[in-house]
Amino acid sequence: MKVILRQDFSQLGKIGDLVEVKDGYARNYLIPRNIAYPATESSVRMLEEEKKQNAKRVEKEQKESEKIAAELGKLSITIKMKVGEDDKLFGSVTSQMIADAVSEKGIRIEKRQIELEEPVKSLGIYDVKVKLDGGVTGMVKVWVVRE
Repeated sequence: MKVILRQDFSQLGKIGDLVEVKDGYARNYLIPRNIAYPATESSVRMLEEEKKQNAKRVEKEQKESEKIAAELGKLSITIKMKVGEDDKLFGSVTSQMIADAVSEKGIRIEKRQIELEEPVKSLGIYDVKVKLDGGVTGMVKVWVVRE
């Protein structure tokens, strides 16, 4: 049976691809989960409309992400930590701590969006990457200071 994919599906292909699958797989798995349509003329038209809507949604997310990335670039946050000898931190600065500090400034991000190359275990200034939707990356300046 030929089907048209409504969304990216790792085993079969990308959105809009026309693929040949077994009848049972299409009827029992792909179609009920809205992963694919049967390949008919009307489904091709529906897919074209979905592609247009998806393109508009992706463009909107991209603009929002770029706006947030610009705001993050201007942002500088301070995290106070307890330190021991040689200015070494007790514990480390986590992505959750950074996400909470950024959220206090009015920009909502999740801890999974923050990319720490290595754990922050000493005082100083760090540039931290934040992965946003649409492949946009922002940078936040994090100051780790003595409590």
